[in-house]
Amino acid sequence: MQKTALPLAACLLAFAVAGAHAQTLWKWRDASGQVHISDTAPPPGTPAKNIISGPPVATSTKAVSLAPAAADPQASAATPAAAPAASSALDKKKAAADQAKADQAKADRAAAEAKTAALRKDNCARGQAALTELQSGLRMARLNDKGEREVLDDSARAAEIKHTQDVISSNCGPLPAAQ
Repeated sequence: MQKTALPLAACLLAFAVAGAHAQTLWKWRDASGQVHISDTAPPPGTPAKNIISGPPVATSTKAVSLAPAAADPQASAATPAAAPAASSALDKKKAAADQAKADQAKADRAAAEAKTAALRKDNCARGQAALTELQSGLRMARLNDKGEREVLDDSARAAEIKHTQDVISSNCGPLPAAQ
């Protein structure tokens, strides 16, 4: 029991120290674009948009708001304004991403509608050609399930005409009045 307790305690202590250390790391990008990671805050002139991560908000507000207030009243006035600026920049990026997604969805819908319209136009033309052929009165034959040729009688021709008219009305719009 004692042999496993000591390594377990050491492991927990190591995780606790690592967790406490990870909370105080700052990560920011300088003016030249180079990323810095440190346990101290970035230099005072670093814009809020260049600060990638820092300690939790509760810790950073105490440290940041007390130090600049005592040292420089203008710096304390600039610090609260930097947070809304970063927030509005994030909101602008999110709005731009949402707009791009909406534009892409609109373009996809338009492409799908164009494809559907082209298919309907093709089906309409085929249906009209088939209806003209069925109404011509010529003898017509179809292949059955077995591959045998069957001549259409009047009832089968009427059923085919009705089916073709349904296809035409669904793809071309309503049929003109019968004459």
